[in-house]
Amino acid sequence: MAEIVTIRGDRELLARTQHLFSSVREEFVCAARDLDTWPRPDARRAARARVRDSGTRQIRKLLSPASLADESSRDHLSELIDEGARVRIAAAPLPHETIIIDRRYAILAGVDTPGGREYTVTTAPALVGGVHALFEAAWETATDLKVFLRGEQPLLDPDSRTVLRALGSGATDETAARELGMSLRTYRRRVAELLTTLDAASRFQAGVRVGELGLSP
Repeated sequence: MAEIVTIRGDRELLARTQHLFSSVREEFVCAARDLDTWPRPDARRAARARVRDSGTRQIRKLLSPASLADESSRDHLSELIDEGARVRIAAAPLPHETIIIDRRYAILAGVDTPGGREYTVTTAPALVGGVHALFEAAWETATDLKVFLRGEQPLLDPDSRTVLRALGSGATDETAARELGMSLRTYRRRVAELLTTLDAASRFQAGVRVGELGLSP
């Protein structure tokens, strides 16, 4: 395979890369918005079966919180963990899917289009290494699935998330209060309530806790 190849559509991707999914030995990592990595269920099932049967030593999946939207998805991820995979939930929604095989191959998904999705498959060491480094950075800030599912992360209502976004923007209290249409006193009270909810002693610590708990504003 050339160092960088563009492939169009799920079926073509599976046909041209099935040997990669079957040849995983050391590590298979995947970052995705949800469990539907590929729109076509038959291609998705075939790829998963090849990885499962390949004998790979380590499987890691990094997913957006949206992947836990229904009970069947949570059950599936729990089964993966029981089979030895490691699963973490990212603090924020992830962009398009990325797969890295044995740190030698990377598959990058493009946007959905009426004609199907384009994929970039690369073996270029510098590119594969860079993608893997980005994955590792996101992985380190993500939350273990079992921790996430235990409900240890506090529930933030829409108003709290709005205040959280304002804090993250770096705006002054006066500016944030004005943009949110509330008085300065009310805004600061909501910030104090948010810190209590997050069990944080400061605004900085609140930001750290948001990352630790896999919360997304």
